[in-house]
Amino acid sequence: MTDEVAVLGVGMHPWGKWGRGFVEYGVAAARAALADAGLEWRDIGSIVGADTVRGGYPGYVAGATFAKALGWQGARVTSVYAACASGAQAVNTARAQILAGLADVVLVVGADAAPKGFFRPAGGDRPDDPDWLRFRVLGATNPAYFGLYARRRMAVHGDTPQDFAQVKVKNAALGALNPYARYRKPVTAEEVAASAVVADPLRLLDICATSDGGAALVLAGMEFARRHGVTDPVRIRAVSTVTPRYPNTVLDLPDIATDSAAAVPPEGTFRESIARAAYEEAGIGPEDLSFAEVYDLSTALELQWYEDLGLCGQGDAAKLLREGSTALGGRIPVNTSGGLASFGEAVPAQAIAQVCELTWQLRGGAGDRQVAGARAGIAANQGLFGHGSAVVAVR
Repeated sequence: MTDEVAVLGVGMHPWGKWGRGFVEYGVAAARAALADAGLEWRDIGSIVGADTVRGGYPGYVAGATFAKALGWQGARVTSVYAACASGAQAVNTARAQILAGLADVVLVVGADAAPKGFFRPAGGDRPDDPDWLRFRVLGATNPAYFGLYARRRMAVHGDTPQDFAQVKVKNAALGALNPYARYRKPVTAEEVAASAVVADPLRLLDICATSDGGAALVLAGMEFARRHGVTDPVRIRAVSTVTPRYPNTVLDLPDIATDSAAAVPPEGTFRESIARAAYEEAGIGPEDLSFAEVYDLSTALELQWYEDLGLCGQGDAAKLLREGSTALGGRIPVNTSGGLASFGEAVPAQAIAQVCELTWQLRGGAGDRQVAGARAGIAANQGLFGHGSAVVAVR
């Protein structure tokens, strides 16, 4: 397909709490991706940085920050922000530049140095900021939102805390096999149940941490890849960055209303539309997937993604999990990387890290967590404020 771009290189800085600046993590990931691609920084025609709001002004111009740290060499530069979807926006921007002929090869970088505890809005009073309002008006932290979603699944579909715990058990087992993961030891359902309640019914081990980390990709046009001797690269076939439609019958924070000046009858929920747009662009369906990476901010939200991606029918996610279908060796493994359960959130890096996992799996280089015969994968998440994020990669 002429609208595909090649993934020539991937790189990551291990996730953790390292106590250093986000630039260090991003540069390490970028250099690893360049080495993986067999290219030098001076070969790069454009750099796209996914912004972090926690790095001061350098975080708001991440593309230029990383370019300076790597050494000014005249490349085009772009910086993007879309909350948890920042990485997918960066990939989409890089892809657009390549397909438009503006650059042959683009470096995409995201990194974060996250605070301890849950994410808070930036300081100051901003009554027109929905992120500020949800804390000030609702007292709705991210864990509170995750707990409400879990309660909804219990009420509507009959999911149980034991089902949620099994998501953590599955992902922790896979994270133990991933050298870049922050948490690298198996967890039992009993350990999940014994951990502290954070937002009923979710416990500490049901909810992802905040982390430091970085991830990077080297993307190129297919002709550039062939000229450099790469005849069968992993290819990005679709990137979905859609926004919601109203009325929205299942609310996603920080939105706290369903009104809109332009009412468009939705075909399902926002997350369902993210996946649908990706499938339509890629020309595939959920039945064609070999595996999926999803944003498991909480264990219950991973189950919701099973349904939103069309891996099963509405209300059947817990059944899919119980059958072992989403475990390694199952029909459709989910979060072979270990997911956010094993990594934690480094916001601008995580969607890029998802594409790293897609690439390793499709290359057959994922080691003990390899999905046999992987040919197509999807990475999906959403960013607050209405940012869709899904990437389809194929081999």
